Amino acid sequence: MEIGIDSFAAAFTEDSRAISASERLANLIEQIERADQVGLDSFGIGEHHRREFLDSAPAVILGAAAARTQRIRLTSAVSVLSAADPVRLFQEFATIDLLSRGRAEMVVGRGSSIEAFPLFGFRLDDYDALFAEKLDLLLKIREKEHVHWSGKFRPALTGQGIYPRPVQNPLPIWVGVGGTPQSFARAGALGLPLMAAIIGGETRRFRPLIDLYREAGAKAGHPPGLLKLGVHSPGYVAETTERAAEEFLPGFARAINEIGKERGWPPMTRKDFDAQTGPEGALMVGNPEEVAEKILRHSRSLGGISRITFQMNAASLAHDKMMRAIELIGTRLAPALRAKLEVAKS
Repeated sequence: MEIGIDSFAAAFTEDSRAISASERLANLIEQIERADQVGLDSFGIGEHHRREFLDSAPAVILGAAAARTQRIRLTSAVSVLSAADPVRLFQEFATIDLLSRGRAEMVVGRGSSIEAFPLFGFRLDDYDALFAEKLDLLLKIREKEHVHWSGKFRPALTGQGIYPRPVQNPLPIWVGVGGTPQSFARAGALGLPLMAAIIGGETRRFRPLIDLYREAGAKAGHPPGLLKLGVHSPGYVAETTERAAEEFLPGFARAINEIGKERGWPPMTRKDFDAQTGPEGALMVGNPEEVAEKILRHSRSLGGISRITFQMNAASLAHDKMMRAIELIGTRLAPALRAKLEVAKS
């Protein structure tokens, strides 16, 4: 199982907003470097277009990280494909792949934050149709250097070459999903790896959707090895479970409550948080060994996970705490999890 970190370059508290944007991005590159140094498998950068975030141009951040890292895979988390030009997106990530010598990936999705649609001149009424059409084009660009294609939302391609071409052939493209059955089935039918954002509730309740993904893939004739499952969840690791909860909760609750005002969510209470950090809850918060056990439990309940990624920075943790958490995930959690997986195989 691969283990990674995802970041939205977010600042939801007064302390985090007091740090300059330049310093926050410099800290983020240091965090990616540390993840690389401690042996983590991936680092993902999200995409948002609002005041709390600095990730509106994830390819630029990943390009900077490519020059400062050696082995870690660099991915979007997610690219809002519905509001992007697939040609330009492919060019950006092919360039990252060249800079990193074959370590770039894309996770593409429709986008749970909708600010990109009016910003780039798209209608929310076309939310799913935009994604379906643009994913079709993106996959054709990945497959062929010269593309003949026409659609509703973008001018036709009549054989133009799309450059540069990446080191990896094919460039890995995952589909990022929330809780819509159609999205799970589409990813399976296309034989694409799936990254499920499980940010609340009980992780095991996603099993019917994961089964739908795998069934759609099998029906389309795709081998099981293509149908990889990744899980992206909020999480944080500290030396003790009590310390992890104490440090993570205040900023995380602030972020959830700010977003909740727009989406109609009730305020997060300590009781809610404790339920989510419990054995079946989605939040991966605790000491390294405890969280490793929880990840293993989630993998069993979902029929096997290929990649697990921690979303930590929504809690607006200080840079030193983020660096320490990344170190603990790489040096204690990852070995503990892999040891448990080896035992489970035997």
